[in-house]
Amino acid sequence: MYSRILVPLDGSKTAQRGLDEAIRLAAALKSKLHLLHVIDDFPMLMEMSVVSNFETTLNELRAYAKKMLADAVTRASEAGVPSDISLREVVQERIAGVIVDEAGKAGCDLIVMGTHGRRGIGRVALGSDAENVLRTSPVPVLLVRSAS
Repeated sequence: MYSRILVPLDGSKTAQRGLDEAIRLAAALKSKLHLLHVIDDFPMLMEMSVVSNFETTLNELRAYAKKMLADAVTRASEAGVPSDISLREVVQERIAGVIVDEAGKAGCDLIVMGTHGRRGIGRVALGSDAENVLRTSPVPVLLVRSAS
């Protein structure tokens, strides 16, 4: 049914719930996971006035992302699910657009991702990457709500 599942990860508990669900689904369907993390440099560019601070911070973000993705690969492997990773760095792009683009480039036929399930003013103020992925994705999207 689904042979390749994209799982965007950001280090949050909600994203981990999405990963857990994707692992269960992939194990049942004998699918492969494609794990994605996106580093958005633009907020740092605006806040950092010293180039060396920017580079140091960016290197720390890269190291964190690599560890997070490696941990996710380990979790999937322990469940018998094969996976690969993608680390994308963008400047001033919508994360949702990067996720949808990655699904196409990697040949994924399903996206599984966590969502905070914000409502009202919180959703309006913060926007929703999950909602934007849902609206623009050419492949099915499974949203996994946070525990709270």
